[in-house]
Amino acid sequence: MIDAISIALIIVGALFFLAGSAGVLRFPDVYTRLHALTKADNLGLGFVVLGLSLRADSWVVVLKMLIIWALVIVAGATAGHLVAEAARTSHVVPWRRRS
Repeated sequence: MIDAISIALIIVGALFFLAGSAGVLRFPDVYTRLHALTKADNLGLGFVVLGLSLRADSWVVVLKMLIIWALVIVAGATAGHLVAEAARTSHVVPWRRRS
């Protein structure tokens, strides 16, 4: 039963990664692409870590994975902020629907 739950969580995480990649390809401007990528990647990694933690041998391994996930969240937020700030200072205007 634990194996099935673990596999399901890892598959859900992979689907979030796939959705984030699709968002990068489909969304119209840098700001919406950043939003899709950072949100989906953080959730995807969270589900993968959760799925892998069910299969871990010790709590030390689970703690290491959680620390890595926290560092990735901080790094992703920082990188997203820096890219958005660079786009803003370069006068990249957000996409607006034409009426």
